[in-house]
Amino acid sequence: MTDRPGNSVRMAIERVRADRNSRDQDLVATEEPLEIRLYWDEGDKQTWQSIAITMRTPGDDFPLAAGFLYSEGIIQRREDIARISYCTDPGEPQAYNIVNVDLRPGITFDIHRLDRHFYTTSSCGVCGKATLEALEIRGCPALPAGPVVNREVICALPETLRDAQPIFQRTGGLHAAALFDPQGGLLGLHEDVGRHNALDKLIGQQLLEGRMPLPPCLLLVSGRASFEIMQKALMAGIPFVAAVGAPSSLAVELAGSFGMTLLGFVRSDGFNIYAGAERVVLDSR
Repeated sequence: MTDRPGNSVRMAIERVRADRNSRDQDLVATEEPLEIRLYWDEGDKQTWQSIAITMRTPGDDFPLAAGFLYSEGIIQRREDIARISYCTDPGEPQAYNIVNVDLRPGITFDIHRLDRHFYTTSSCGVCGKATLEALEIRGCPALPAGPVVNREVICALPETLRDAQPIFQRTGGLHAAALFDPQGGLLGLHEDVGRHNALDKLIGQQLLEGRMPLPPCLLLVSGRASFEIMQKALMAGIPFVAAVGAPSSLAVELAGSFGMTLLGFVRSDGFNIYAGAERVVLDSR
């Protein structure tokens, strides 16, 4: 193994083709664990809890942690975070695979609020609580009307997404999540081996840079639209979600319940509308 730029690694392979086999090298996307630890005050002492472990592509770890906390409802605003840092405990060999998030003084955190064990993976996202009732109990409101997006703009999004994915172009092994304005202008993009991590990085970056609440925009994800993707979009106030792949049944139900638009199988020649057709202009003439 040679050349390790962080988000990809060059590895020795044997390339098998119809006419010959050869030894070669290939770039593959890096995958490493990240632990998110939350610190807060309880009375006159500080306490902490490990709340998530995810397999991610290194890079943008602080936005990933912030986006995760925001999309899970653990924090409500950027100001709730006093500091984000890598673990500096003496003798900790995995310092850059552990992120510490300190809540600002006065922000309390009840660990019993967590109604599931936050263990995440790059393939399935946060496991456990995949029910609409949980979001309704949390008090998430339905999203307001708008934005309205033309069919031509939607069909052009996948190409824009591919052109803006530098690591995917090198490795072919990453998901992407991107925000666009209603005219198709790219507002932000993040890549990761986990599609949920890519979205958390995207949301976290917007949060840390003070762009919450978001302006009218739409989200495009490179994979399928799952319940977790829709939940995170809902928590971030993103009403319009488009996916290159298929949606799940629960994702469609969530979109319908909270006034969201959900598109699947978005291609240059069309797409499927699963919910919220009122935000799509099919004939722009």
